[in-house]
Amino acid sequence: MNLITVFVAISALISLILAFLAFWLPSLNPDNEKLSPFECGFDPLGDARLPFSLRFFLVAILFLLFDLEIALLLPLPWGNQLPTPNVSLIWATSIIILLTAGLIYEWLQGGLEWAE
Repeated sequence: MNLITVFVAISALISLILAFLAFWLPSLNPDNEKLSPFECGFDPLGDARLPFSLRFFLVAILFLLFDLEIALLLPLPWGNQLPTPNVSLIWATSIIILLTAGLIYEWLQGGLEWAE
């Protein structure tokens, strides 16, 4: 048997054992104390699970998309050393055009407006 196969099998076995232990060990009897929010040892002053606007999720997703764009465009300067540097330039331009079109669409749909 290959050494890598043994390591993968052992790590899978350890992962399964830990997953089963994490599932079976905690007590499954929630009471009022366990369900109440913890606020630095004080009694809760209000409801800890307040709803908030879904626009925060939209801003977070847009941030992740543009962060991913930066990660995809980071190797672009090394693309000039390839035998065909035009291919990397075409890919980078297509990524920028696609994300710009998505941002314009989101802007026109009113997803970036904070006023209701």
